Amino acid sequence: MTTHRCDALIIGAGQAAPALAVALAGRGEKVILVEGNQLGGTCVNVGCTPTKTLRKSARVAYMARRGAEFGVNTGAVTIDFAKAMDRMHERVNASRTGLEGWLANTPNVTVLRGWGSLAGHTGQGFQAVVDGKGEQQHIMAARVYLNTGTRPLMPPIEGLDKPDARILNNESLLQLRECPKHLCILGGSYIGLEFAQIFRRLGAEVTVIEPSHRIAMREDEIVTNAITDFLREEGVQILTSTTLERVDGAGSDLQLHVQTKNADYSLQTNIHKASHLLVATGRLPNTERLNLASIGLPVDARGYLDVNGQLETAVAGVWALGDINKRGAFTHTSYHDFEIVRDNLKEPNALRSADDRVTAYAMFTDPPLGRVGLSRSAAKAESDKSGRQFLIAEHHMRFVSRAKEESETHGVIQFIVDAKTESFVGATVLGINGDEIIQVVSNYMATGASYKLMRNCLPVHPTVTEFFPTILDKLAAL
Repeated sequence: MTTHRCDALIIGAGQAAPALAVALAGRGEKVILVEGNQLGGTCVNVGCTPTKTLRKSARVAYMARRGAEFGVNTGAVTIDFAKAMDRMHERVNASRTGLEGWLANTPNVTVLRGWGSLAGHTGQGFQAVVDGKGEQQHIMAARVYLNTGTRPLMPPIEGLDKPDARILNNESLLQLRECPKHLCILGGSYIGLEFAQIFRRLGAEVTVIEPSHRIAMREDEIVTNAITDFLREEGVQILTSTTLERVDGAGSDLQLHVQTKNADYSLQTNIHKASHLLVATGRLPNTERLNLASIGLPVDARGYLDVNGQLETAVAGVWALGDINKRGAFTHTSYHDFEIVRDNLKEPNALRSADDRVTAYAMFTDPPLGRVGLSRSAAKAESDKSGRQFLIAEHHMRFVSRAKEESETHGVIQFIVDAKTESFVGATVLGINGDEIIQVVSNYMATGASYKLMRNCLPVHPTVTEFFPTILDKLAAL
């Protein structure tokens, strides 16, 4: 049995952990980073890096098929699916290898491979155990940082509990070597819709099954209508108000037994055949193996941890970063968590807080969706509840010159402003470069400045953002 002593124990090597390990080591602390799977967490291995790499292959295929529209004759477009997947895996491997090298070459950082769990708290610090290959290792640490992330949720639907290589989650989907003939996707939210478009462009028939009456239900109806339109234009079948009741794996195709609620509230049962089924119905926190009860640290009913603005848990000396703390299930919020912890350790009186951030995010369909702050529906609900007054303006991408020049006219821009303070409280950019453009508004929101300063600025032509002054001039009461 080997026993290690350290100043800081980090369990889970998600997006926050490696940078935190290096930062703490740079302060002269002895750091142990424990990871039971792969360094880099979801983002590097099965999230952002692989999906956005694969998205590019799909985008190239889409534009090649549209070549004649731009006066470019390409001939028949064929997809080498295995080569696209190889390119994706090469990018993942390069990212992970770079991360491993960075940590290995950082003094005072030790990486232990295995599943870490806590084993109590004494006057000397926190006790932990690492179960990996070979002997069990014990750790005594002054402080603990948890960054264990989440995993795909498999809902309790008959047939999904049976081993079947054709039933996939967002991780196993990325291991395919042949493009599915017909990919059905259970779940019409962000992950499901991104994959729907990617695999349709790579040659699969795609059907999305969504229980709610529209896809991307967290977004305003004007946004989901536009997303529905461009996905259907590309041949993605979208079944809303439809629940999956049972999966039958007998035969060469999966048989999906679904029930659809019609407009008159009657129920209709159908069977859809699919070569593969992607289950994209949410995620679960990886906290059940941490033995948090040994230090008296509670989790909520779903396994998430509550933290304060400094990411501190209910147990002094333990922090929770990333997806497991319910403050944003994004790579960028996880990394932002690291920055908050780092800066508060540098300047304890500064108290940088996650309470101060307004979460921005993107859905990487093509065109992408960029979102920050309140939506129209959320602003309306707040106005009804508190009487707070808002101004709102919307402008469709089909009226934006740059979008028309590039034949990328799907989408909408929406701004929401506090009527009293004149500051931005929300924005939506669904359209060309929306994932990048939203940063402009997000950063501007952080200043608290009046929208009139942005309206009065000189824009660059021809760009999408040159229409910001025009849109802001249309602001009217919500």
